[in-house]
Amino acid sequence: MGSIMPADAQPTGRSMWSWAIFALGNHFFALNIASLYFSLWVVNIMGARDADYGLANSISMGIIFLGSPLLGALTDQAPRRMPFLIAATLLCVGFTLALGHDGLFVSLACFVIANIGYQAGLQFYDSLLPSVSTPDRYGRVGGIGMAVGYLGSLLAILLGKTLLKGADLLPHAEATARYVTVFQASALLFLAFALPCFFFVRERVHAERRFTLASVSAAVKEVGHTLRRLPDFPGVGRYLVARFFFTDAVNTVIAFMGIYVTNEVGFTVAQASLVMLVALVVTIPCALAWGRAVDAIGPKRTLNWVLVLWMIDFAWVAAIGFFKLPGVWFWSAACLTGIALGGTGAAERPMMLRLTPPDRVGEFFGLYGMVGRFSAIIGPFLWGVVTDYMHLGRPMAILTLLAGILISFTVLQAVPDGAVCPEARS
Repeated sequence: MGSIMPADAQPTGRSMWSWAIFALGNHFFALNIASLYFSLWVVNIMGARDADYGLANSISMGIIFLGSPLLGALTDQAPRRMPFLIAATLLCVGFTLALGHDGLFVSLACFVIANIGYQAGLQFYDSLLPSVSTPDRYGRVGGIGMAVGYLGSLLAILLGKTLLKGADLLPHAEATARYVTVFQASALLFLAFALPCFFFVRERVHAERRFTLASVSAAVKEVGHTLRRLPDFPGVGRYLVARFFFTDAVNTVIAFMGIYVTNEVGFTVAQASLVMLVALVVTIPCALAWGRAVDAIGPKRTLNWVLVLWMIDFAWVAAIGFFKLPGVWFWSAACLTGIALGGTGAAERPMMLRLTPPDRVGEFFGLYGMVGRFSAIIGPFLWGVVTDYMHLGRPMAILTLLAGILISFTVLQAVPDGAVCPEARS
């Protein structure tokens, strides 16, 4: 599938848009399966614990984290990335189609495998950017992919809201059938929107190097070497620690927000869908506004303001749950989540670029990605421990995440915000 592009050829518009449309498709999985409706089915329909869903999340992300050197070696050494993207997508789609059919345990196991396929596919997908854009257009084309992905998120939520209308009032079997329909529709739409990428992206082939276990070992050693070199680069290590804590908190609250609003706030599934929809609609223009703020006042000051907003948001969400405040108050929290989420996306990468020497961008952004994956292991697991093993409840789990934001904010203050890309210390 797909075709090979000569090394000196220019990417076509059809390749670029086919690549971008893939992002629209994979957001059906990201929103409907990884973030909202599958978790609601697990906890509210099947009667499982938050910890069960959290553990499945943590296991899948743990496997991806440990497999990162292997994925990196495959991406760097295979002449083409498309076959790996196709395999990862089909793995995700196939196991998503199986969700809800054979009971809770089997569905959780299928979710683990589907999420592995989705996360691995993201790495292969990102590596195709040089085939669909020229270096001077990476930012613009990447932005198009992000915008199309946001559109996919909106469509995914509307799909689930439509298919699950009234599901709260249905008997167990009928409700499960509705959720299974959402899972299947999301999987098939992911595949449908992925097909243009598979068929029409003209891939720029790079020189093939033999893939061996030694190459994986070399990738692991490279990560270790990068970690040992971190003290030579002011602020990079501290920023990665800060990013771990705020990414952990943000990703976790998004993953469990559907469960929180239906069980602590008393919202219906339709209202939970609207919460996510409102947050996303607010995020899109706010991301553009925060991007201007990054250019005007710098990424560190911008990120400081964003983290303050997250603290206010988490404290408000926890208060609504603790004091059983009227659900109408939660809509303000949804808007604040959208504002802060847009700022997070706008500021975190520029902050990393400011701290990273130009000749080590790829090396340090590898660590940047690993920090994100590692936080996705810890956050869901910690949520389950607080809610189900310590029996402290979901509002207390939110406060635990708030503590992570406070740690992140404190660590960030020691990160320099001066010269761009400081040189390593001798």
